[in-house]
Amino acid sequence: MEPVHVLIVANRTADSPALLEAVRDRASQGPARFHLVVPASPPGLHKLVDPEDHGREEARANLRAALPSLSVAAGSEVIGHVGDPNPVAALEDAVHEGAYDEVIVSTLHSRVSRWMRMDLPSKASHLGVPVTHVSPDAVEACRLELVAA
Repeated sequence: MEPVHVLIVANRTADSPALLEAVRDRASQGPARFHLVVPASPPGLHKLVDPEDHGREEARANLRAALPSLSVAAGSEVIGHVGDPNPVAALEDAVHEGAYDEVIVSTLHSRVSRWMRMDLPSKASHLGVPVTHVSPDAVEACRLELVAA
């Protein structure tokens, strides 16, 4: 059985508990290979001062920090790269360069996520592959349901 190729799009949440759980869950469903793309999104005013370099260095650091944890969660080596500063472009570039069967998009809380304001999960779904959206909101909603039960 050929492994499913899964693209993960994340930056500051690349080693979050919610994403690690989603990767473990996907890996438990059958053979899968994971690739992480970290858009080089520069934070704050650095977008204006140094839009390319500053965002790329932070993205490289997030990528290096996340790959070991993601590899453990996946049960096999996860590879990755730093993508375009625009997360939509980074996602589209990665999908067009590789043959991915699924996408996992990991965002910050919906109330603070720039990616949610630009509706990245919906834009990912237009690429014609199944998309899973992972955010701390979903984890908190599950915890609240368990506490209420």
